[in-house]
Amino acid sequence: MREDFLPFALPDTDETEIREVEDVIRSGWLTTGARTRRFEAEFAAFIGVAHAVAVNSCTAALHLALEAIGLKEGDEVLTTPYTFAATGEVVRYFNARPVLVDVEPDRLTIDPALVERAITPRTRAIVPVHLAGLPADVDAIGDIARRHGLRVIDDAAHALPTRTRGRLVGTTADITCFSFYATKTLTTGEGGMICTDSDEWAARCQIMSLHGISRDAWNRYGAEGSWRYDVIAPGFKYNMTDIAAALGLAQLHKVDRMRERRSDIASRYSAAFGGNEALQVPPSGEAGEHAWHLYMLRLNASALTIDRASFIDRLKERRIGTSVHFIPLHVHPYYRDTFGYRPEDLPVAWTEYQREVSLPIYSRMSDRDVDSVIEAVIDVAARHRR
Repeated sequence: MREDFLPFALPDTDETEIREVEDVIRSGWLTTGARTRRFEAEFAAFIGVAHAVAVNSCTAALHLALEAIGLKEGDEVLTTPYTFAATGEVVRYFNARPVLVDVEPDRLTIDPALVERAITPRTRAIVPVHLAGLPADVDAIGDIARRHGLRVIDDAAHALPTRTRGRLVGTTADITCFSFYATKTLTTGEGGMICTDSDEWAARCQIMSLHGISRDAWNRYGAEGSWRYDVIAPGFKYNMTDIAAALGLAQLHKVDRMRERRSDIASRYSAAFGGNEALQVPPSGEAGEHAWHLYMLRLNASALTIDRASFIDRLKERRIGTSVHFIPLHVHPYYRDTFGYRPEDLPVAWTEYQREVSLPIYSRMSDRDVDSVIEAVIDVAARHRR
């Protein structure tokens, strides 16, 4: 058993990030400025899109994306219950309705067959979630959206760098929103990015991310700027700082290396757990497809004498941090009480959530760390076999 506790997630930072942030602090310009614009340009080039707009969270990115396409009160947005709170809440910002569509049993991403059935005259957009780093079925969803005149806004909070049929997620939807939260595959502490090929939507997101003013703050106060600005819409305070962008630039330059390490860890986990009747390993997708933001192990309850909560407790006793992804939106009090959802209304999401355990997977993990997770999981499963 480990002597020290292995956290569920840690960022992979070193002297490179420290130097980048130090340079910003020494420059005297801490908020949105040239470093943020450079991060946007390099991120857009990495993904392969015309525009990237840096913001302070993926929640902000999703909100701005829906605003850019003109979502209105009474509209409907189809999305998955198997996600974090932000995916649904941003739809409610408009007093629009998030229509929750169940997921595919294996991938746990939104089921395209059920998407088609959920479309009504009020449907305006589809928001797929690329869960854990595995892409949703973007081709099927894209075909449905085109046939019905809908927009696709990808929640890619877990999906950097995720590929599907050779394309990076970020290039397959009308607008894609990434997260740079502390636990993500690229971190700026807090932050997000909006990616699109649309000049119109990018410009709207840029303006609305900073109070709806016609000129960036850094332009107003810089040598080339002017004090004059116009408020053209009631916008938001969603801009990214140069300090955060400095972290992002350092992280972006090693994002592929970090993904390779997470992929190696996932392969070791799956090789160790794959033959165990008490455990179900997550799908890996096609070669090079999965970003492995999460490793979502599932327990086979019929083969165990303990439930998921006790399994997690046993791992904690062995000094292994874990988490659960996700409590489905439709069983939370707000969605239950507002829209009348019952757990069984979305049976796949409800059933799979009850047996999911997320294991540590991040590029800072040593081989010893990986070994200790494997040993702990196998030991707990063996001690509690039915």
